[in-house]
Amino acid sequence: MIAQLSGARIAYDDVGSGSPIVFIHGFPHDRTLWSRQIDALSLQVRCVAPDLRGFGESSEQGPFSIDLYADDIAELMTYLGIERATICGLSMGGYVAMSMWRRHPHRVSALALCDTKGGADNEEGRKKRNDLIALAEREGSVAVAANQIAGMLGKTTREKRPEVVETIKAMMERASVAGIVGAVASMRDRPDSRTTLATVTVPTLVVVGDEDVLTPMSEAQAIVAALSPTAQARLEVIEGSGHATCVERPAAVTHVLADFLTALSANH
Repeated sequence: MIAQLSGARIAYDDVGSGSPIVFIHGFPHDRTLWSRQIDALSLQVRCVAPDLRGFGESSEQGPFSIDLYADDIAELMTYLGIERATICGLSMGGYVAMSMWRRHPHRVSALALCDTKGGADNEEGRKKRNDLIALAEREGSVAVAANQIAGMLGKTTREKRPEVVETIKAMMERASVAGIVGAVASMRDRPDSRTTLATVTVPTLVVVGDEDVLTPMSEAQAIVAALSPTAQARLEVIEGSGHATCVERPAAVTHVLADFLTALSANH
């Protein structure tokens, strides 16, 4: 489905009924990243998954920033008549989820932060982003996918699950150059969210793959440590998975999300 919002055309899936959860994909993905979780969880909750601007079927043109992605999510929720939702983001989607708390806290009933980190890029990180932008502009999305695939997936997945490697690679290759460049610049320039984490007052689930090299276990533990006690942080480690946990170990991620959502409804 397509929503024509004030700043962009946003494509999305909206499946199931009940308490809403909004799934935000990472880089350079699209909303199909979460399809396995949506298939399962839409039996118990309302699942909404947008393509961020620049990705999937959403507007290709900018401007782009982590905060703008978050504003799009808030506007989409208004469009869909959703007042508050659990905001679940992976990697870059996690940055967007943290921005949602910073900018639209009244729209957030809970957070699920998957394979992401709280801090901003350091100088080395910013240089790598600039190199990736140059690669995208020079050689296109196929080159970006080839550059990113080893970091995106865990060793176990790369060695034993070629179909998952192909799925993620194809998803990354579909991304537009404009969307890639905009997203990389958005991540490079994103604010540090560690002070934001200290203000979180809603239940928060933190998920990480034990083979994630992009945002390793230490980053997930740092998020948990930065969260305020009122967030009642839960850390779940997905074994045999790298950065794209929801695609590498879909049933395991669905299980921890289902447990989290069930606990939320029990506490209402």
